[in-house]
Amino acid sequence: MNGTKDLIKSGGEWISSVALEVALMAHPAVTEACVIAIPDERWQERPLACVVLRDTTTSISAETFREFLLRDFAHYQVPGQFVPEPQIPKTSVGKFDKKELRRMYAAGELK
Repeated sequence: MNGTKDLIKSGGEWISSVALEVALMAHPAVTEACVIAIPDERWQERPLACVVLRDTTTSISAETFREFLLRDFAHYQVPGQFVPEPQIPKTSVGKFDKKELRRMYAAGELK
């Protein structure tokens, strides 16, 4: 796997998607989290977080996740969008399939 896609370049600053994923998975409501880079006109790229919630009958606001992450991350590092997904696609070896998530985003399948 290309390790550079684990880094997101936003406004000239590097953001670790893996560090954000680990932090999000520490949230009690989250079972899985995957962070991808999405294109941004102003910042070049921005992080987008896909999260699988422990309890799918409840929803958690993006603001709740933002506040949780701001304890350990700078404002520019925190994703602007948190997309609840029933599951995160995996590769044949069980890793998060970020390429598939980027394709889903480009196709408008991540809401």
